[in-house]
Amino acid sequence: MIELTTYELFVLAAGAMAFGLYLLIKGGDWTVDAAVFVAERTGLSPLFIGATIVSFGTSVPELFTSVNANLQGYPGISLGNVLGSNVANILLVLGATAFVFKVTANPKHLAKDLGMMLLATAIMAYGMISDSFTQAFGLAMFAILATFVYYQYKTDSIVIEEDDDEDDSPSITTMKGAIITLLGGLAALALGSEFLVKGAVQTGTAIGVPEAVIGMTVVAFGTSLPELSTCIAAARKQSVGLILGNIIGSNTFNIMSILALTAVIKPLSVDPVLLGIELWATVAVTILFAAWMLIVGKITKPVGIVMMLAYVAFIAVQYLQPQMVT
Repeated sequence: MIELTTYELFVLAAGAMAFGLYLLIKGGDWTVDAAVFVAERTGLSPLFIGATIVSFGTSVPELFTSVNANLQGYPGISLGNVLGSNVANILLVLGATAFVFKVTANPKHLAKDLGMMLLATAIMAYGMISDSFTQAFGLAMFAILATFVYYQYKTDSIVIEEDDDEDDSPSITTMKGAIITLLGGLAALALGSEFLVKGAVQTGTAIGVPEAVIGMTVVAFGTSLPELSTCIAAARKQSVGLILGNIIGSNTFNIMSILALTAVIKPLSVDPVLLGIELWATVAVTILFAAWMLIVGKITKPVGIVMMLAYVAFIAVQYLQPQMVT
């Protein structure tokens, strides 16, 4: 048997992660395009499609990655992926978006959705502290999300602006094409999550970093790329509703659907590494973001720069302190 050096193992693992991320991003794009086409054909409103399918669709890479990691016995990646993605969505994605275009909104329009995001974060914190991500707990979380989505559908609580740019419409024209695209997207997601999880575990082994930290940083960054591309595209078109709806909705879905479904499929144990600064930084960032939008109602370019710098500091801390936590 050929033995690989640490460097060779790292290069191969990093390559597997990069390929996995590529498949996840493409698979997510195909899945969302197909789902939106099918939803429109079945008569669902554009508002409902934007508030549910788009938000959930950009979280599909996190779902496949977290479920796959937990099934393979790496719960640290599953939970770290969700925590890190929520931090990345706010500090990195929204910060980068504000750098391109000032994000402003009426606080009254965001109150219900920000409240749901805060509730989801509180439920996640309780589940982590009490280590109670059982199948029953996961089902209860998903039931709460389903109730809220139905409430959104009935009250139109999220304002998603429609874009008339035909160049951005999916290239799907038939139901057969939608089904083929959907199946191809799901296959890419499954394969991509496998490469990403295996690559992440081996990368952590090669450089001596806990799997949970890899999940919080590299994996979370990669699975947040769909949100980043969506928000940057929306910023160029000055579509504030889509920007904020995507971030708030994705963070809520990350917890109430991804963690929930992961626990339903297999009870999720909490890696002690994540109970320190990782958990409380996620909670703090979420609360500060919600308070800022409710009180100030806008994120300017200087604030966006501060947010991105805070994300860089957050990532740096992950690699400076894991050796102190066992």
